[in-house]
Amino acid sequence: KADIGISMGISGTDVAKEASDMLLTDDNFASIVNAVEEGRGIYENIRKFVQYLLSSNFGEVLTIFMALLMAPFFANALPLVALQILWINLVTDGLPALALGVDPYDNDIMDRKPRDPKENIITKRMTVMMVTIGVIMAAGTLFMFKMYNPIKNIIYAQTIAFCTLMMYQMFNVLNRRSEKHSLFKIGIFSNSKLIIAILISIVLQLVVVYVPFMQDIFSTTAINFGDWIYVILVSSTVLIFGEVVKLVYYLKERKPHKIVLP
Repeated sequence: KADIGISMGISGTDVAKEASDMLLTDDNFASIVNAVEEGRGIYENIRKFVQYLLSSNFGEVLTIFMALLMAPFFANALPLVALQILWINLVTDGLPALALGVDPYDNDIMDRKPRDPKENIITKRMTVMMVTIGVIMAAGTLFMFKMYNPIKNIIYAQTIAFCTLMMYQMFNVLNRRSEKHSLFKIGIFSNSKLIIAILISIVLQLVVVYVPFMQDIFSTTAINFGDWIYVILVSSTVLIFGEVVKLVYYLKERKPHKIVLP
């Protein structure tokens, strides 16, 4: 009746080994605990990876979709060209996603209840979170594009939208490091590979924006330092939203302390 049958790999009988799902090669029961912890950690990182990519891609799709629906509002111009979308999908969000797959496990991973084996990898809570994040990313990107469209030329406005959407994904990957715990609790620099991946993605983005021959390829132009401040402030809203949601869930799930009177 067990979910997983485990037999001794050294002292176990051949019948037990063939009937079991897993062999304990060192006959040490502590290895079962280590295996459960590793399995939970790998599963959590897979969920982080999937949630990050789906929420980011949904934000990209929704940005273009809403721009097409409201084409006259944006002077019949798209906030991103096809090559810029391809660049974000293949380059700037690829490295952080891979680094997220090797994220350190949460400290309380063994304190959680066993999950239902029939539970989907994407839960209802994750779906709501992904859709909401995608809406925030699309709204912020379109807002920046609209704000700069009448002031600057169309290429400048598209570059602003391009950089905003890219920075949204950098903040989003930090947000996805834990579903329950704040980024500041688990440590911003606890995953050095992720920090390096984010820095590489940002440097590559700067190359596309400021190197002349890359500007010709990706239809970009150099943007002012002051405009980068607006880009970062707007794109950081996805991280702020995630932190607020985690705080709400923490306050909701926290059990009240019992007061013992003398």
